[in-house]
Amino acid sequence: MNLKPTILSRHKLATSIAASATAIALAVGGYAIADAGSTATAASPSATAAGSGSASGLGPGGGGSNARSGPAAGGASGTVISNVSTSSFTLSTPAGQQVTVDTASSTTYQKGTSSTSASAVTPGQRVLVLGTTSGTTITATQIIVQPTGGGSTTSSSAGVIPFQRGAPTTSKRVGQIPPNYSQGSGTIVSGTTANKATKAALAAYPGGIVDRVVQLSNGEYEVHNIGVNWPHHIFVNKSFKVVGAD
Repeated sequence: MNLKPTILSRHKLATSIAASATAIALAVGGYAIADAGSTATAASPSATAAGSGSASGLGPGGGGSNARSGPAAGGASGTVISNVSTSSFTLSTPAGQQVTVDTASSTTYQKGTSSTSASAVTPGQRVLVLGTTSGTTITATQIIVQPTGGGSTTSSSAGVIPFQRGAPTTSKRVGQIPPNYSQGSGTIVSGTTANKATKAALAAYPGGIVDRVVQLSNGEYEVHNIGVNWPHHIFVNKSFKVVGAD
């Protein structure tokens, strides 16, 4: 009996099966590599889009597209309208915007030029809150108790146009606007610099919520104001004096 043809056939079959298995493995491996590559490529636009989305977030009454990267240094001033707990209270700005103020053990309190405690913050008390702003919530780093009664805040707030849903955004310019200013330019600042610019802006135009302070290329500052129909941008010079608004 001649077994050579059978042996050769089996050898060819084994060789064919091995070759097929190798081809399948290479194909699967190639698909996996290609799939991994396409996933990485697809992730880049998503990451870019997410960055763009977070950069253009605005609070109620926001009228611009200034770049931002999430919560930033800012603040608000107004009257305490709720009982103060160990962790939060609510204030109402002169323009009627309600703000949630979150406090912590690290929050400092000041009255005039002296330090005080959280007990000085009571319903009906006027306060200036500085901290990290996210929408209409401020995580307070400093709370300054202000004198009660009338004064410059009451008279100054007449120029602020409160936010009204559905109302057209007011477009007007007063004072000095940097000639090369464009919305979205500048660098977000924090700390003492942001606090000084925020204080100046809210003293001149109380009623809104400062959700970021941007340093412009000329060294001056644009304080971004939300929660009102006007002004949205308050310009503060290097000496922290308000020079214009739009």
